[in-house]
Amino acid sequence: MKDRITKKENKPPRVFKTVIMTTYKENFAYRSQMAVSIFSQPVYFLVHYFIWRAIYQSRDQVSGFSFDQMILYFAVSSLIEFLNWDNSENILQRLIQTGQFITFQLRPVSHIYFSFLQKIGQRLLAFLIEVIPVMCFYILFGVRLIPAEPFWALISLILGFILSFLIRYTIGTLAFWFVKTAGISRAVVVLTSICSGAFLPLNLYPYGFQKFLFFLPFQFVSYVPVRVFIGKYELAGISMPIPHIVFIQAVMVIVMFLFNRILWYFGIKRFTGVGA
Repeated sequence: MKDRITKKENKPPRVFKTVIMTTYKENFAYRSQMAVSIFSQPVYFLVHYFIWRAIYQSRDQVSGFSFDQMILYFAVSSLIEFLNWDNSENILQRLIQTGQFITFQLRPVSHIYFSFLQKIGQRLLAFLIEVIPVMCFYILFGVRLIPAEPFWALISLILGFILSFLIRYTIGTLAFWFVKTAGISRAVVVLTSICSGAFLPLNLYPYGFQKFLFFLPFQFVSYVPVRVFIGKYELAGISMPIPHIVFIQAVMVIVMFLFNRILWYFGIKRFTGVGA
């Protein structure tokens, strides 16, 4: 009887819910740090707005974007940045560095799923404290936050959310070899911001660089979800229907997951090899 009760208490959905809600409550104590975005993001957005307004005074379109589409791009991109943010690589690096990671080998949930559930808990709070107020500001400013194809936009946002986690988690996995990955993490964060389209739409870059970016996973974190939201995808002269680019995005998520699992397999062998 006791075994049945214990088994029931450890059912995966119950464990998943517990991890998400515990992380949510832990981060709620630091909600004031998130609330800073309510003031900083509108200022950042207004800087972009006035820069692009000045640029569009002498032309109607820039790389296929009208002025309204460009403003919509930056608005949606910033909201995606809020949702995608996480520090899973730093947490994993710290666990490996201190040896505390060994305790996760005894837990009923694999660490990658545990870490992903923590991210959901964190971002759930961020959605309430950061995304909704900033979204309200955009709407009051006149930005039409209406996806061209709601179903595909939602799927693409979810896939981008998962892929951003896998990229950051894979950086943390490198701690099995490098112990400290803070330098690599900072470099990848900058690289991701540039190559994902968070700073600028990728089709504003030189054509040769666009072709290079097309084969990297970073565009699927931000650029693709935003273009799916707008309803038109184009990069390096390649245009394709929305369902096709979302399918490629899903394939990239699977490839990144498998790459992480292979890296993890060899990392675990190295971790146990040093007697930790």
